[in-house]
Amino acid sequence: MAKYLLLKHYRGAPAAVNDVPMDKWTPEEISAHMQYMSDFAARLEETGEFVDGQALAPEGAWVRYDGEGRPPVTDGPFAETKDLIAGWMVIDVDSYERAVELAGELSAAPGAGGKPIHEWLELRPFLTEPPTVTE
Repeated sequence: MAKYLLLKHYRGAPAAVNDVPMDKWTPEEISAHMQYMSDFAARLEETGEFVDGQALAPEGAWVRYDGEGRPPVTDGPFAETKDLIAGWMVIDVDSYERAVELAGELSAAPGAGGKPIHEWLELRPFLTEPPTVTE
């Protein structure tokens, strides 16, 4: 089994086929989208392929260490940022092909007009071994 991260970009990814921003959707369209996501996760829980997933608020900040005894440095919030991740899901599957299959299915979540979004999802494998450094 291999773990993969599915990232749902609200902004910053290539345009979806049904590219109507969520803030233009009706409450019913938002409910249908959230129900699809919930049903998808529940189905993967039954097969043992779901690990975790969450929707994210648009607000965020960059944080970094600033030295011993000093408070962390922050920069933000950046709700207007070019790239905005709307949520994520971690899956644990038998193969890369299965991860691609599930990402494609998740991409079909309904959006405006009840039509599938066909959004691009970022699929990233978990690092299983530290990279080998040769000199």
